[in-house]
Amino acid sequence: MSQYNQLRTQPHRNQPLKETHPQDQRHPTANDQPSKALQHPLYGAKRPTATLIWLIGVICTVLWVLIIVGGLAVVIVYLIFRPRSPRFEISSATLNTAYIDMGSLLNADLTFLANISNPNKKIDVSFDIFEVDLYYRTTLIATTAVDPFSEMRLEAKLGTFHMVSSQVALHTGEMEQLRNELANSSISLDVKGSFRARSSLGRNFLHFKYWLHGRCSIVVNSPPGGALMSSKCITKR
Repeated sequence: MSQYNQLRTQPHRNQPLKETHPQDQRHPTANDQPSKALQHPLYGAKRPTATLIWLIGVICTVLWVLIIVGGLAVVIVYLIFRPRSPRFEISSATLNTAYIDMGSLLNADLTFLANISNPNKKIDVSFDIFEVDLYYRTTLIATTAVDPFSEMRLEAKLGTFHMVSSQVALHTGEMEQLRNELANSSISLDVKGSFRARSSLGRNFLHFKYWLHGRCSIVVNSPPGGALMSSKCITKR
């Protein structure tokens, strides 16, 4: 009997014993559960774009189209009409009077003839503001204005300007410079103009306004016969 019990308690030689450890007994975790996203019926579906985003996109597209079309229109108009700025030039001038009173006060009388021309072949120009200033060095000594006028294409007009200075104070350096120029019969003056022009394209179907700035540096003889010796003019926007 004892031998029989001994045989029952011995394991079979061909079946090794299996050791178990507490860590091998795993419990279900969250990773083992099916994903909630996978369980959602809309998983993988594309979310619809918000109406506001679509509206902003449409507005931006329209603005870009308008900018491109406007740029092309400007280029086409420029190539067709080839707009050029009117010119302001001084053709003759006479310094009638120029003397220094009370040591530092300038009195002067200048008359000059200006040529205002429209060099465009397809554009008419009108001027609603036309102001002209006379400077000696950096000091404004006289100013005048012209009534509004118009010029047809390739038209030029001559205008007479009478500039009078009365008791204008000069800086010490300018006063000494003017004394030397009067003695040498070579007086330098600057004529500056500010003009607001209005151009009409193609029989008045398109208008645009802009400012022009003209500057003429002139040299005249001493009075009373102070004739124009040289003139250099620049007109730009």
